[in-house]
Amino acid sequence: MSDGRFAYDGLDRVLHEKARLGILSSLVANKDGLKFGELRALCQLTDGNLSRHLDTLHDAGLIEIWKGFEGRRPQTVVRMTSEGRKRFVAYLEELERVIKDALPKASGAAGRAKPLPPGFQPA
Repeated sequence: MSDGRFAYDGLDRVLHEKARLGILSSLVANKDGLKFGELRALCQLTDGNLSRHLDTLHDAGLIEIWKGFEGRRPQTVVRMTSEGRKRFVAYLEELERVIKDALPKASGAAGRAKPLPPGFQPA
């Protein structure tokens, strides 16, 4: 086994957060973007929490935020950038590698590990 095999450097910390993962998954499934309220409902976030995560994603260049009006009502539309889509796909590929490494071993590992050599005791 090579050094760093399980380091998973491709798990981008900006993306690897539950709320931001939900936001980006919602946006990748809706290429034309989503209104702020739709995104809030899909991800079950508060206005403030969603806004904070959108700022982080925007600062990282993963999303674009458009503001305008529908009639007299202000609206915010959020879309994934092409760079965001590329980074998200790379992130998903790395996540898939984690699953391929761990799932077969985790689901097939019934029972306890073999006993340790004499002299070892629980810490």
